[in-house]
Amino acid sequence: MSFARVRALVVVGLLAVVALVFVVVAMVRDTQGKAGAAGGCPEGWPLADITLREPKDVKINVFNATDQIGLAGNIADDFRNRKFQVKKTATAPKGVDEVALLRYGPKGVGSAHLLRAYFLNNAEPVYDAKRKDDTVDVVLGNGFQQLATTTEVNQSLGDLGAPEAPAGSCPMPVEK
Repeated sequence: MSFARVRALVVVGLLAVVALVFVVVAMVRDTQGKAGAAGGCPEGWPLADITLREPKDVKINVFNATDQIGLAGNIADDFRNRKFQVKKTATAPKGVDEVALLRYGPKGVGSAHLLRAYFLNNAEPVYDAKRKDDTVDVVLGNGFQQLATTTEVNQSLGDLGAPEAPAGSCPMPVEK
């Protein structure tokens, strides 16, 4: 074996050892393992379930806050056809000018995130830290025209990114 080959093997071997040392040091000093844990959550803050749900796992109530008669029932049927669990339909006590309001609590954060995509991120999220159930109230407003198509929902979910814990809450630890 020539001197040039030996020198090249020594250099490559040293680079491999240095890379291995860097990897080991990075793994030993890593502090991100506890980043999402509830241990860093201030006392009294609710834990938000930021798991993005499938439509079949999302429970909703649909309310009509417009002058259109029967809108809540029609949209509830649309949601049922898309495999959502519609619990209740009703008329909201006062009108809403927005496209829709999504009212939810800490257990409904991931579900509300999915529903925002069905309104192309034009629904106004209304987070209530005291709410105990995982149901999301969908309040249809005067700006509502129709639910998004499957393709539009998928594109909107990509634009929205991953669900995040609302202000005043901490993300629920993910079970491994």
